[in-house]
Amino acid sequence: MQAATGRLPRIARLMALAIRFDGMLRKGIATDYADVARLGLVTRARMTQIMNLLNLAPNIQEQIMFLPERTEGWETVAERNLRPLVRIVSWGRQRKLWRHLAKTSNPVAAVVVADGATLTPTG
Repeated sequence: MQAATGRLPRIARLMALAIRFDGMLRKGIATDYADVARLGLVTRARMTQIMNLLNLAPNIQEQIMFLPERTEGWETVAERNLRPLVRIVSWGRQRKLWRHLAKTSNPVAAVVVADGATLTPTG
């Protein structure tokens, strides 16, 4: 009997795409986000949302890339829920918010922290 195989979380796939697209921009394969958006068959706005994941602290990016595969249920983290986090310049503040998000046991609860950012886990 073969073990059930899971799917990589969507946020991990989006993080990998952001890293790949950034490499394409750096190598000159693509000239700008609009060019990458055309290649990826998404809007420029969506491409910006995906590329903004690169604004996350490196250790958060790594944790996202290594989220466990899902065999059932909803995604635990969605890109839209990270939008407030990617707008924060301080990696220290990002890390604090990420820890808050990771500890949230109620999947529909919003995590509100002192600096006013709100992160909502999916579920």
